[in-house]
Amino acid sequence: MGLVLARIDQRLIHGIVVTQWAAHTKAKRLMVVDDKVSKDETQKVAMRMSKPAGTGMSIIDTETAITNFNKGKYDNHNVLLVVREPETLLKLAEGGVHIPKVNVGIIFDGEGKKTVKKMVSVDEKEVTDLKALKEKGIPVTFHFVPGEVEEPLETYIN
Repeated sequence: MGLVLARIDQRLIHGIVVTQWAAHTKAKRLMVVDDKVSKDETQKVAMRMSKPAGTGMSIIDTETAITNFNKGKYDNHNVLLVVREPETLLKLAEGGVHIPKVNVGIIFDGEGKKTVKKMVSVDEKEVTDLKALKEKGIPVTFHFVPGEVEEPLETYIN
């Protein structure tokens, strides 16, 4: 099956991802792609402790993810991919990784950001990257938890 969903969630692996999204996507592997976290052993250990039993977990950098996906390493897995920012997904897509759908979950507020939806604040670069993903033919939706209504990118970002 391979990659079934890519989620942008700045908390990465946490309760909602583990209890709701992993079950909803029938994920057999949770994958965090983040160039900083992949080098932080403390964060990696903490995230691995929260994964559901029987589920694999990868916490890798962007280049490793591109290489592994392109070699077919995850073709027999249902992979739920979690990243902190749209830019990572854009790099993956440009590297040849097939992303079936992008789910915008949580992007924290900060300097230079505009809140577009509860739990989602974006700056100009993030808006540009989300639009670029859509232009590549990848559906981009806002969907905090599986039980809520899924809303297209255009609902909040034009």
